[in-house]
Amino acid sequence: MTEFAGLNKTAKLFVIVVVLAGAGTIGHSVHSLYAEPVDRQWFVLAALTLLTGSFTVKVPSVSAYLSVSETFVFASVLMFGAEAGALTVLLECLIILFWMKPRGGSSHKILFNTAAPAISIWVSSKIFFSTGIQPYAVQPSPLQLLFVPLLLFTILYFLLNSWLVALALGFETGRDPVEIWWKNFTWLSVNYFSGASVAALIVTYTREIDFSTLAIIVPLLVVSYLTFRTAMGRVEDSNRHLSEVNRLYLSTIETLAMAIDAKDQITHGHIRRVQAYAVGLAKHVGVSDQKLIKAIEAAALLHDMGKLAVPEYILNKPGKLTAAEFEKMKLHASVGADILAAIDFPYPVVPIVRHHHESWNGSGYPDGLKGTDIPIGARILSVVDCFDALTSDRPYRPRLADEEAVRILYERRGTWYDPLIVDTFARVHTEIAPEVVTSTLPKHILNEITGAAHNRDLATNRRRDDIAAGADETPSSDQLVRDLAGQASISEACDVISRHLRRLIPFALSVLFVYEDASDELEARHVSGDGGSAARGLRIQLGQRLSGWVAANRQTIVNSDPVLDLREIASGFDPRLRSCLSTPLLYEERLVGVLSLYSTLVDGFTEDHRKTLEIVSRQVSHTFKSAPEFDISARKDELTGLSS
Repeated sequence: MTEFAGLNKTAKLFVIVVVLAGAGTIGHSVHSLYAEPVDRQWFVLAALTLLTGSFTVKVPSVSAYLSVSETFVFASVLMFGAEAGALTVLLECLIILFWMKPRGGSSHKILFNTAAPAISIWVSSKIFFSTGIQPYAVQPSPLQLLFVPLLLFTILYFLLNSWLVALALGFETGRDPVEIWWKNFTWLSVNYFSGASVAALIVTYTREIDFSTLAIIVPLLVVSYLTFRTAMGRVEDSNRHLSEVNRLYLSTIETLAMAIDAKDQITHGHIRRVQAYAVGLAKHVGVSDQKLIKAIEAAALLHDMGKLAVPEYILNKPGKLTAAEFEKMKLHASVGADILAAIDFPYPVVPIVRHHHESWNGSGYPDGLKGTDIPIGARILSVVDCFDALTSDRPYRPRLADEEAVRILYERRGTWYDPLIVDTFARVHTEIAPEVVTSTLPKHILNEITGAAHNRDLATNRRRDDIAAGADETPSSDQLVRDLAGQASISEACDVISRHLRRLIPFALSVLFVYEDASDELEARHVSGDGGSAARGLRIQLGQRLSGWVAANRQTIVNSDPVLDLREIASGFDPRLRSCLSTPLLYEERLVGVLSLYSTLVDGFTEDHRKTLEIVSRQVSHTFKSAPEFDISARKDELTGLSS
């Protein structure tokens, strides 16, 4: 159990009621034995209970223990009545809890685990004696008359004790108490029946527990203890093995999912965050089936598996998708489900992946499911997937604040998303938010995967450029190369490039970003255009904003919003900057920088402008292949060779 303050209201109320009832039962039993003292044989049974209570076996996966001292609890009831039995089981619980104290235990757990058995033994004992059987200290009964009432007594004691614990665990964890009881407690009845059997032999064949009695009983108890310990050890080994296999399985699919996620460098960490949100939200919504929880956990990792079938240029497009591109993107849900269908998952992962883009009103894809026909796991995943996308930086827009993202979810509540899921997520999203997520794959591996996609795009660009190769050999291009040859610094070279571009492409601002490998950042080394001085020195992390996306993906973008790149600098222009054309500078396929142009016109750049800028970038990239050295050499005195 968790700390008491962390329990939900139902669990707290249940624990309080059981503890108070247990305290009342124990108080009543103490008073009864004080009023009518029992025979000294009870103290012998109490001592044996304390002695054997330390020989316990932990039941794997739940807070329960097996103990051979159960024999003396039954014997106390049979010989001296319900009150003696309640105090004996109290001693048994206290010695077990004391023995297990180094393993930890909160105060409410100790109180509950002492109260529940006391209530169970007292209630079942009273029902047992209501059949006409008297305590053996008062009136012995033959074994044949004892059999049926004792069987009833044992079953009642087992059911009461095990169900009190199962209900407590169910209220605490949100899991189904029936499932908890069936999986973890049913076979523990063996301990109760064996204890009752030995106790029946003790009280029917001897009036006193002496050395000869112990000589018969002790070997039976030792055999029982060793049998329980061996059996529980095997169960624990099996559970540990299963846990390790499950952990290996999850880590394997997580690594696979990370590799797929690396196709889109902007969303690294997306699936891990979605997984944390989805599992946390599922529990708050009331999902208690552990198989479904596991399914949501796996589906959150694998929901983008179908992106394997989507071209990189669509996945990484920094602007709005065309209708045809969106239709291609929509295939990732069904393709991902088809890929995963070949895996024999032990829980329903495939339906969640297939339907995580269905809409509450039936307008989603791929099957147009509506309302509760959409699997609950898919409804949960769609909400958290949207939230994480909205609160992450993308090339086509900056991240939104959590409050703004939640507002958008509310706007789509009842149309795109399940109202209950949205309401619950809005209430608990800060509570279930994951810590900072980092990839389990090394950065250089992610870069290799991302680079493979870039290389395919570069190959495509080369084929396209080969067709237009003649355009590179224009007199204008030749003149640019000759003009650059005489320049001694980046600033001078950039001035030449800017003047050359102005004759070919209309723009209000140009920024030359140089890539620094050590910091993995782009730095604005040269700015040309009125009012653009504020952009000089701007640093952008690789993969972030527009220019960072161009650098990471080695692709040109056309007519994206400059605010996504320059933020308030773009808004400060009058009129403000409204479109951006940006292309990478590559020297022998190594990134050296990014050249970005900005216009005050909406859709200010054409396809011809893109081709022109890419041709210029190839002509000038060699100029910036060693930018720091370039600047240093420019500052040296020509006569002395020393830096000026």
